[in-house]
Amino acid sequence: MAPDEPISPRNPHVVAARRLARRNFRSKERRFLAEGPQAVREAVAHRRSGEDGAELPVLTELFTTAEAAERYADIVDRAAESGARVCLASDATMADISQTVSPQGLIGVCRFLDSPFEQILAARPRLVAVLAHVRDPGNAGTVLRCADAAGADAVVLTDASVDLYNPKSVRASVGSLFHLPVAVGVPVERAVEGLRAHGVRVLAADGGAGAADLDDELDRGTMGEPTAWIFGNEAWGLPEETRALADRVVGVPIHGRAESLNLATAAAVCLYASARAQRASGGCRSVTSS
Repeated sequence: MAPDEPISPRNPHVVAARRLARRNFRSKERRFLAEGPQAVREAVAHRRSGEDGAELPVLTELFTTAEAAERYADIVDRAAESGARVCLASDATMADISQTVSPQGLIGVCRFLDSPFEQILAARPRLVAVLAHVRDPGNAGTVLRCADAAGADAVVLTDASVDLYNPKSVRASVGSLFHLPVAVGVPVERAVEGLRAHGVRVLAADGGAGAADLDDELDRGTMGEPTAWIFGNEAWGLPEETRALADRVVGVPIHGRAESLNLATAAAVCLYASARAQRASGGCRSVTSS
């Protein structure tokens, strides 16, 4: 249950949560904010291994308004049961902590979730999304959500990409951040070398000159192999040196009159094409089924 009295806006816990809007403070504390009932629900249910191997709850603190505590009583109660500190906050205090125009009444403080790249490789992934030079946090979070929906085994953010824990990235992932392993800060060369060494074919998603056609790739029958897709910056695509690292550069065909697809849409098309091909041997089924 939430406390009866709202926490002071000058309370050290509120001040610390507010500072998590800044990347340097997030990195120092290894904490980030998850806003809204969906993200907080996922955070409450998630645990991760600590340095000593013990399982730790991801959610460490929860700020809630009185209205949200009543509406989402199950989430608040589960947060308290998991050991998280639950703080009742006024609407003004929540707005001060929040990074959104219209806070939804629940803000969780969470431990970092990222996994070592070597751990991802050791799991022998069959479908991986690699975000190289992705600078827009909304795009990063949306691609992560697409990867989760397509059943990918992991996501890798290179050292040239946006911060995974940027509040916009977290919101755009709509909880998918808690569903699959994510490695961060991996140089793209290391990502490609590591994946290829573990039997993963690396495809660069780019519609520039010299790119193969995704439809042709599907017809060739090679899309069912373990695959990593490299996705680049929406505005200027992938640098030539990154394209050169891939086994093949593949573009999504434009059958209509659209000039191009945005990054998240192109990522969804590519990831679902691989997911469908990888499931073909087991018969046709929707990758959205449980």
